[in-house]
Amino acid sequence: MLDEAPTLARGGRSGLRGLRGAAVVSVGASLPARVVANAEIAARIGKDEEWIYARTGIRERRHAEPHERLADHATAAARVALDRAGIDPAELDLVLVGTMTADELMPNAAPLVAHALGAERAGAADIGAACTAFLSALALGVAQIEAGRAEHVLVVGADFISRIVDHHSKATAMLFADGAGAVVLAPVPGGGRIAPVLLRADGSQADVLRAGRDERIVEMDGHETFKHAVNRMSEITLEAVAAADLELGEVDLFVYHQANGRILKAVAERLGLDEARVVDCIERTGNMSAATLPHALAVAHDDGRLRDGARVLLSAFGGGFTWGGAVVEWGRGDG
Repeated sequence: MLDEAPTLARGGRSGLRGLRGAAVVSVGASLPARVVANAEIAARIGKDEEWIYARTGIRERRHAEPHERLADHATAAARVALDRAGIDPAELDLVLVGTMTADELMPNAAPLVAHALGAERAGAADIGAACTAFLSALALGVAQIEAGRAEHVLVVGADFISRIVDHHSKATAMLFADGAGAVVLAPVPGGGRIAPVLLRADGSQADVLRAGRDERIVEMDGHETFKHAVNRMSEITLEAVAAADLELGEVDLFVYHQANGRILKAVAERLGLDEARVVDCIERTGNMSAATLPHALAVAHDDGRLRDGARVLLSAFGGGFTWGGAVVEWGRGDG
């Protein structure tokens, strides 16, 4: 326990003892084993493989088998993150799962994940904000720690979008995929290592990207979605960097929602970012909605770019419209 930090009241004991912040201390990911290459999709939509790659930056993606459950992959990603953080599931106070494709309408995925992990004293809730759901859940988890209402929070982004896609649609069949990723949040003294998480929404554009409850199929105006995604993630990047009292050149890594390879390149070009500082892993995974941010963080962790103290810009854009951004200084700051 941090002496100068506010602590969660346990067993009726009082909590706040001072100011503290939150840090992202670990990351993990889990993907289905089944690889779906462009050739398989091209045959269904009447196009060739390179046509798909030129428009999406994707060559293959993962699709869950019919028997696979989203909660199982969310749990697997969470176990990796908890092991890397050295935190026992019993220490978790809150489990948040950002998703729009839970296995059942009820129960939500989060209580199933908490139970599977053995997080017996944790609260659990799903967060729905389409592709921005992980970032929205991160904002809630950070706030709980900063307020002294939680010590350790698990934040998961998980989606099986292949289950709500028209697999013969030229607009969506080639884009979407399945996967899960997770991070662990922990308290640190002082102002913390996560700058304000800025969240935005514009419901007037809801029909551009939607999936109705009855038909359960993603419908998307690709041109409008592309335009709004580039504009909004570019804008929120500048706002989030300013909120962290930084300049673009002081950010080490830019981790954007892996929606489309062309979107990633357009944002980087608009902001004048060095491509080496932009995580681009969509070629082998496709658009996994809420899972893309934590999975991209896991990729950067595994290739060595996500070192302790690295300043990382996170940004996502999704249906609703919803979008957001934040700068995270990776790790606890203890080396």
